[in-house]
Amino acid sequence: MFAISVFTFFIFQVIPNGDPALRLAGQSATPQTIAAIIKTWGFDKPVYVQYLDTMEKIFTGTVVSYSQQVNVLSQIQRGLPATISLALGAGVIWLFWGIVLGASSAVRAGRFTDRLLGVVALVGVSTPTFVVGAVSLYFFAYRVHIFPLSGYVPFFQDPWEWFMHLVLPWFSLSVVYIGFYSRVLRSNMLDALHEDFVRTARAKGLTQRRIWLNHVLRTSLIPVISLWGLDFAAVIGGGAILVEVVFNLDGVGEYAAESIMTLDIPPILVIVMYGAFLVVLVAALVDILYVVLDPRVRLNG
Repeated sequence: MFAISVFTFFIFQVIPNGDPALRLAGQSATPQTIAAIIKTWGFDKPVYVQYLDTMEKIFTGTVVSYSQQVNVLSQIQRGLPATISLALGAGVIWLFWGIVLGASSAVRAGRFTDRLLGVVALVGVSTPTFVVGAVSLYFFAYRVHIFPLSGYVPFFQDPWEWFMHLVLPWFSLSVVYIGFYSRVLRSNMLDALHEDFVRTARAKGLTQRRIWLNHVLRTSLIPVISLWGLDFAAVIGGGAILVEVVFNLDGVGEYAAESIMTLDIPPILVIVMYGAFLVVLVAALVDILYVVLDPRVRLNG
């Protein structure tokens, strides 16, 4: 996280037209105004001092954006409910259907069903999320009026409207992951069929159904769960930028997109560190979950 914070901060120092003093001063600012802003905000200090000052403000909760001059942490907290709602719903959908389609392809490997699901997965992986979002928004919200056009409604304000506003974003974000996860699970399950523990299970006379469910599928889920944890953390950390922008969800991802467009360093730095922390945390939780999924992974004690 330290390395990520340093890299993110310093890379925006060398971007052309990235001087925050010029953006704060405006287009018609005088040299005296720019000089005053540089002095007030500490832009005349060495870069490493600016970095330390920014990090201190982040950990004390007083960091302010350059463009809007509002507290960054309060803006992120305001967008978190929308982003978490999007990530939770989409995460459940892509994990469930990824497992169902992947297992179905593995069981019917080489048959017509397997080839058909492979084509569907390839189409899903190849289609950008913003294209899926725009097309679904046009047909199901603008033309047919089944779902609302855009926006986010808090769950506790109206649970039904919360659900209706998120159905299309959930679908748009899940399509790519479903195709990818189904292919990964299919490959893992077919590889697991040649493992020694599967041969042992067959020698014991276990049914094919029990072998597929209790031995092949359970073992093959380990890398899928690992991927899901990292992807889920990345989505909460602003990874669903395109989906949030298309559907105007006003979440962390959309806030990150606005900050990138204006080269606003404090929000970008906070969001990147926030996403990195979630990835580290979820990765640790997935390591613990390995013990439950894989009997071969046990702590000595």
